[in-house]
Amino acid sequence: MSIKDPIKFCIDLFIWVAVLPLAFLIRLEDRAFIYASEMLVLGGIGLLLKIPAILLFALHHRSWHKVSTRDLTALVGAVGSVTLILFVITLNGIAGFAIPRSVPLIEGLLALFTMALARVQIRSYFESRGTTDIRRKARRVLIVGAGEAGTMLAREMLRNRSTGRIPVGFLDDDYRKRRQLFLGLSVLGGIDELPAVCRRYPVDEVLIAIPSADGRIVRRVVELARLAHLEYRIIPGIYELLSGSVSISQIREVDLEDLLRREPVRLELNQISEYLSGKTVLVTGAGGSIGSEIVRQVAGFDPESIILLGRGENSIYQIHRELKRTRPGIRIYPVITDIRDSASLTAVFEGRRPQVVFHAAAHKHVPLMESNPEQAVFNNIVGTRNLTQLALAFGVERFVNISTDKAVNPSSVMGASKRVAELVVYQASLQADDSQAFVSVRFGNVLGSRGSVIPLFKEQIRFGGPVTVTHPKMTRYFMTIPEASQLVLQAGSMADNGAVYVLDMGDPVRIVDLAYDLIRLSGLIPDQDIEVQYSGIRPGEKLFEELLTAEEGTVASRHEKIFVARRNGIPTGQSFEDLLTQLVRSAEERNPMAIHAVLAHIVPTSQFNISGGNGAIQHGTPLPSL
Repeated sequence: MSIKDPIKFCIDLFIWVAVLPLAFLIRLEDRAFIYASEMLVLGGIGLLLKIPAILLFALHHRSWHKVSTRDLTALVGAVGSVTLILFVITLNGIAGFAIPRSVPLIEGLLALFTMALARVQIRSYFESRGTTDIRRKARRVLIVGAGEAGTMLAREMLRNRSTGRIPVGFLDDDYRKRRQLFLGLSVLGGIDELPAVCRRYPVDEVLIAIPSADGRIVRRVVELARLAHLEYRIIPGIYELLSGSVSISQIREVDLEDLLRREPVRLELNQISEYLSGKTVLVTGAGGSIGSEIVRQVAGFDPESIILLGRGENSIYQIHRELKRTRPGIRIYPVITDIRDSASLTAVFEGRRPQVVFHAAAHKHVPLMESNPEQAVFNNIVGTRNLTQLALAFGVERFVNISTDKAVNPSSVMGASKRVAELVVYQASLQADDSQAFVSVRFGNVLGSRGSVIPLFKEQIRFGGPVTVTHPKMTRYFMTIPEASQLVLQAGSMADNGAVYVLDMGDPVRIVDLAYDLIRLSGLIPDQDIEVQYSGIRPGEKLFEELLTAEEGTVASRHEKIFVARRNGIPTGQSFEDLLTQLVRSAEERNPMAIHAVLAHIVPTSQFNISGGNGAIQHGTPLPSL
């Protein structure tokens, strides 16, 4: 459909030659016919200049139906060069001919205008032909949110028809916006008016464009869109939009995380930057869900370097490759090793000298650790002790241990091992000097993390069900991965040596409600298309998770979403070391009963039940001898 090069050459040359008589006519009016010979002379000289100018600036090779500012710049260069030469010639005079000096200038302006107009007309013709079909097939989008994100997306839809979407208007609960036009589009009503608006206007899709919206607003829009039998999509939440900008490419399906969104956390960026900027940061478990997100968040605070430490080579490779692409100015050191390998860890500390450590490596799967309790001891406890000892020896400034709500009144080996890991970190804090801080950060389940319930539900739905829920009353606290990671960085900035920080997890959520929401978001009907079955509580699980022991309680910190658990004391000195030694010995001997017994002595609030029906561990159970 494009115009061939010889045709474009001839059109340009014809226009350029044809505007010369018009220039004489504009300049001389009814006297122009008297200057016929001058017109022929100047036209001949101009022809000798215009042909090479078209070739030199490659005007005939440039696309007209996709003409750009660069193409117009080349046109200005070609016409301007010839016009300047002709003006100089007329300025100096041509023997026997009196040519007005303004004629070349008028001719240049006319040529530039008409040649540019030809290109714009050709482009408009092709665009109108191309967008007619696009408009006919385009989806009509009702945008929820007339803020910056919504208007940005509407602008992109209007500017780029190839997106296949046309904005119909906005919905917004802000009454001040009701009488305003945004990009020529009206705010057609509030969110609750969505069904009525969709009856008045042709709408194919609802787009939620409020990055800061909490889960209640998202759920409200989704339910209204379902009532109106419309498709619904969303832009990422504020935690995912690290750059602060949005585009059409970021529009995605509504996911369960969107229904559980909370108000964005206000971070104290200066405090975080003070302890991360220019520092060498070590992240253990850097390839995991939490660890990799901590790495991404840390990278935004301009550290000197980041050490990616993990046992899984593929996950470390993935986050390493991502950082090389997104943060090329930061030195990244991938390290494949196990936190149980003290010699390898020592080599890392000696070679890289980390100043800040985020310890996210851990075994966290409750039923698997019930079956393999010794691995929970080796990884969660011994690995943490290896790291704290090296952090003390090499003068690490901040050590942040990632803990869990399952460490509170633990009913599982995994939870008890994480509570002991907190105590190991606290013991290190007692040995730290004034320039060091060892803290733990405790929070609940993280949406979408590996081994969590959400990926399991999605897999079960993909295979046609059933979706299995352990108990109808099973509840858990949930937080998104970016939110948890940002609060971990914030807690690290507080530097209250020995503290256990507790993140505000909001309200607990029933697991069965998550299952039903996820089935609906998949476009299916619960208990009709996909069955929900109850499978029974698994070993080590509790119906309700807690973030604090009864003895702890919390005190407020300077951040509204972070609290500090009151210290309730731990076995210290030789007695604690003896218990750890007994625990490791029991793990080496693969003795689950002994492991439970030692854990119960270290964590008096534990509530164990041995897998296989061996009964509850009593706190008076004799400890294994050394």
